[in-house]
Amino acid sequence: MIEAIGFVQVDSINVVERAHHHILWSRLAGYSQGMLDELIGRGEVFEQWTHDASVIPSRWFAHWKPRFEKRGMGNWVRQRLGKEGEKVVAHVRGRIEAEGPLMAKHFVGDGEGEGGGSGGWWEWKPSKAALEHLWRVGELSIARRVNFHKVYDLTSRVLPRVHGHPTPSDEEHAQWACETALERLGCGTAREIAQFWNAIDQKRAQRWCDDAVARGEVERVMIEAVDGSKPRAGFAVRDWRERAKDAQEMASESERLRLLSPFDPLVRDRARCSRLFGFEYNFEAFVPEKKRKFGYYVLPILDGERLIGRLYPKAERDDGKLVVKGVWWEPKVRETKALRRRLDEVLERYARFNGVEGVHHETR
Repeated sequence: MIEAIGFVQVDSINVVERAHHHILWSRLAGYSQGMLDELIGRGEVFEQWTHDASVIPSRWFAHWKPRFEKRGMGNWVRQRLGKEGEKVVAHVRGRIEAEGPLMAKHFVGDGEGEGGGSGGWWEWKPSKAALEHLWRVGELSIARRVNFHKVYDLTSRVLPRVHGHPTPSDEEHAQWACETALERLGCGTAREIAQFWNAIDQKRAQRWCDDAVARGEVERVMIEAVDGSKPRAGFAVRDWRERAKDAQEMASESERLRLLSPFDPLVRDRARCSRLFGFEYNFEAFVPEKKRKFGYYVLPILDGERLIGRLYPKAERDDGKLVVKGVWWEPKVRETKALRRRLDEVLERYARFNGVEGVHHETR
């Protein structure tokens, strides 16, 4: 499933189950959190950056090497490493080489005082900055997480089967980035294709798409919108007609509502989501409370091929219940008894996924 959708974004907010588990749960019946942990432990997937920290199939690890090679020691890292930054990095690298997997807290006492720098990036101690730097340039990888805190180890030990794969050429990297992006988007503009992995720029994606059309591998299309904007010139996989038909049939046969994570691939590109679904979505966790329209952590509701509303949940784990602080339906959606029953069914499942049993509606 991770390979089918490309990547699964990792996020720290835990008012409900974290995003990386939620994204998979919404697609896989019977998913449990241990399944992803097992894949990570086996080195089948790895954690690195796309647009944000994400879990990615390890078979594509070599395509992160161009990013590693471009990443230097940015100013924000240098500032937190201090005047003896190179010594700090060498010390952190040496300890992990000798001792194996370590967390930021294991460097408490290395001349840094208490805390180990586990807070926000502005609070990072030098050792934490060094760990993150070594991770971002590929020397270290995330072996696992403990209570969401990263456990770092040498990439050669975390990903022994793929860490030594050669860096792809610019041409090979662009081919991979565009081909895999379009395969998962089905259709898209050059901008959308480039931004899927955030690995190449739009001009490079446009050039690849033009060449792929000339080779007969991709079709030029006009992509219609439902938000009133004009159709846009784009590109599609050759079998897009068959895929569209299959997707429509699957959507019409599905009776289950799905609660999507705010970081779900379906809504990550807000502009594309608006054009293709007519659904305006803004993640308001970082919006001042008084300016929020809906709430801190609001989930889109998917019904077949339509985004029909949004819901604000919070898992009150001490009380053993899922609190629904609000439900908002899209303008053309009528809340029938049948729709309410279907929503209750998915909420019961979502509550169990969050480790609680009861569902409490604050507004019903």
